Order: sequence, then structure tokens, then C-alpha cells
Amino acid sequence: MTNNAVETSATSGAPDPATARRNRVAIVLLLAAVFVVFLNETTMSVAVPEIMEDLRISPSQGQWLTTAFALTLAVVIPVTGFLLERLTTRTVFITAMTLFSAGTLIAATAPGFGVLVAGRVVQASGTGIMMPLLMTTVLTLVPLSDRGRIMGRISIVMSVAPAIGPAVSGLVLQLTAWRGLFWVMLPIALLMLVVGIARVPNVSEPRKVPLDVLSVILSAFGFSGVVFGLSNLGLAAEGKAMMPSWIPLVIGGVGLALFIWRQLVLQRRDAALLDLRTFRARSFTVSILFFVILMAVLFGVVILFPIYLERGLAIDTLVIGLTLLPGGLVMGLLGPLVGRLYDRYGPAPLVLPGSIVMSAAIWAMTFFGPDTQLWFVLVTHVVLSLALGFLFTPIFTTATSALPPHLYSHGSATIGTVQQVAGAAGTAAFIALLAVGTAAAGAPTAETATPEQVIAGAHLAFIGGAVLSLFAIVAAFFVRKPVAPELTDEQLEARPAMH
Repeated sequence: MTNNAVETSATSGAPDPATARRNRVAIVLLLAAVFVVFLNETTMSVAVPEIMEDLRISPSQGQWLTTAFALTLAVVIPVTGFLLERLTTRTVFITAMTLFSAGTLIAATAPGFGVLVAGRVVQASGTGIMMPLLMTTVLTLVPLSDRGRIMGRISIVMSVAPAIGPAVSGLVLQLTAWRGLFWVMLPIALLMLVVGIARVPNVSEPRKVPLDVLSVILSAFGFSGVVFGLSNLGLAAEGKAMMPSWIPLVIGGVGLALFIWRQLVLQRRDAALLDLRTFRARSFTVSILFFVILMAVLFGVVILFPIYLERGLAIDTLVIGLTLLPGGLVMGLLGPLVGRLYDRYGPAPLVLPGSIVMSAAIWAMTFFGPDTQLWFVLVTHVVLSLALGFLFTPIFTTATSALPPHLYSHGSATIGTVQQVAGAAGTAAFIALLAVGTAAAGAPTAETATPEQVIAGAHLAFIGGAVLSLFAIVAAFFVRKPVAPELTDEQLEARPAMH
């Protein structure tokens, strides 16, 4: 298949039956693989306390199980734009699932904490490739008129896997030790790898693009420095910082500035590691700004809910997982419906009501207190998830549909990178507000805070999230459905022809 053929299939009529069948196989297998890696990412959060106790490590060391994973994603995702252009779909899939499977095996058999962290890093290397691969493949194969429907299916994966992850983790940990999480995940990952080797087709034709090593280095320092600095900022608010937060933030900020400058220079000859010309598309830029707010709110609420329920209301971790499960399932099950509504009516009738309901749900959370009933927490979380279900599919689809086909891989990598940075920022902000609130309530440290002091801190953090959610309502007025890619070759400064 030539690049011209790919671009035509993504923007015009339906493919022939054989091609349509091949496309369906590719998308279904990629959806299944992404579900597996997303499920793995969310099962670990519940297991960290047990791992700390078993390996006799401190909380600051235990934090590296999630921090190292996030840092690896921040380094890997910006490079995926190059990988998706340089390698075939099948090669990228096999590489990603091999890395993920190898990392899972390393973690399952780890004799100590250091090897366990190494296994998580290898896992993250595969995880970071999968989502951009799925997004780019969908954009390449699915016409503009049908993208909402397929993006709705992607939202199922993004919602249901994180929703059931804590519940699955809690169940496994009740039956076996923490290594059981990896042993359960390993055969599933290997099965996906074997099926992928046998069935994943090549749906794009790679082209020779240069790899700018300096861009890779600057990207690693920039994005990982910012993500680590933001994560460390949240830990500093709890008195658990590994180092002064300004050090990684300054290093990351300088690295990020140099990385952006380098891409602006390289993209003039179509050689950027992460092509920033995507931001010249108005709908892409507006959607990314909206996405930043959504991810900051989502990650903040996700980290805050278990803290409030466990330390404020003394609720068991398994019950917490089951409490959060219905919301995630609702968000996922809404995906196909929202996708069809997007294809028919566009984003405006979805994102404006969705952002208003999201804000209302978070404002309702500011009333959580020591006497709040679990049913009210459950209902509030379901309403929030319902609102987010009406937001993610339209935002993803609007952002990516604004791009021409040759920028699909860069747009997908940009979305993945922004997700990591915005998630780290949201987590840091909510944890910082939690710490400030507990301190104002009289707690000398976050670790020694009483349930009442934890609830006071959570109250302040929820207020911060509610104020942030108001910006999403404003952003919703500017989201419009692209009827065609918004960038032309002239706007991209006469992009060189691909060979």
C-alpha cells in the first residue's frame, strides 16, 4: 500500500471488502493490546503498600514503582512519532508487546526492589508505544465520517481498564502475593504477542526519516524532568520529596525549551522528531488545551478519591475499588453511543453539557465530609464519569481529525505526551492542596494527619479541582468539528515529497 493510498482511505470512500476485513482485524487486535497494558498500569497502584512491606522499603522508594513508569512513558512517547513513520505497523506492535511481556516477566521474578523497578521500566517502554500506535492506525484507516464511532471504542479501553484495575488488583492480592499480579498478566501479554505475530497486518508503508539524536536527548531531559519535577512537587507537599522540586523542573524546562526550538528548526525540512506544526490546526490546539484540563482534573480526582475514602472514612481498599468500578464502566459503555452522536451532530452538543455536568459533580465533591454516606460518593463519581464519557471521545476525535494524514503519528505522540505531563501536573496540584489543607487543619505531617484533618485537606483539593473545571466550560465554547484537515501544504511551508 502506498502512502497516497493510505491517505485516500482515511479521507474518502469505503475500502474493498478484503481491505475492510484487514482493517477491522488490525483495530480489534490493537484495542485488545491497549486494554491489557492499560489494565496493568492501574493494578499496580493498589499493590504498592504490600510491595513496600514485603521488600522492606520506604515510601519514597516505593514511589519509584509509579514514578519510574511515568518517567519512561515521558521519554518513550515523544519518540513514537519517528517509530511509526520508520517501521511497519506489525513491527511496532511486536516490539511493543515483546517489551511489555519481557518487563512483566522481569517484575514477576524480581529478587529485589531494583530489578522490580527495572521490570516496570521495560513494561513502560512497551506501554508507551501502544496508544500512539492505535491512534495512528485508526486515523490512517478510518474515514472522517466514521471516526467518532471508532474513537468511542477507544474510550471503552481507556475507561474500563482503569476502572476494573483496582478491583482486579484487590481480588488478586486477597488470593496471593503481589507477584501474582504479574503472573496473571504475563500469559495474557504473551497471548497478545503470539496473536499479533500471526494476525496483525501492515496497514501503512514506512518511509525513511532521519532520527535526530539531539532531539531524543533533549526530549528525554525535557519531558522526564518536567514529569519528575511535578511528581516530586506533590511528594514535597507531603514531606516525602526525593530532592528539591526546582532542580528537575529547571532541568526539564530548559531541556523542553531547547527541544521545542530544535523541532521548529527541523520541521522546516520535514525532519522533526515531534512535528509541532500540528498546533497550527486550530481545532487541534483548542482540543489539546481542553484535554490538558480534563487530564489534570481526572488524575487529581483519581488520586484524591482513594485517599479521602481510605484515610478519611476508613473504608477497605477492596470496597474502594468496587465503589469506583461503576463510574469507569459507565464511562466506557458510553463510548460507542457518544461516538455515533459525534459523527452525526459534532462535538458542540456533547462537550458543553459534559463540561457543565463535570464541573457540577466536582463542586458536589466539595461537600464531602466525615459523615458523608458511601452512596453519595458513589453517585457523585458515576455522574463525573458520565460527564467525562461525553468529553473524551469528542475531544480526541476533533483534535486528530484536524490534521492531514502525514501528521497523524506526530499528533498521536503529542496527545500521549500531553497526557503524561497534564496528569503529573494534576496529581501534583491536588496532592499539594491536600497537604496544605491538612497542615492548615493542624496536622504536623501528612503521615500523622487524623481522619478529620485528611478530610479538611481533601476539601481544599476538591475546591481547587472545581475551580479548574470552570475553565473547561469556557473551552467547550471553542470546540468545533473539522469537516476536513485544517492544514494545507502551503501552511506547512511546502512539505517535501515523501519517497
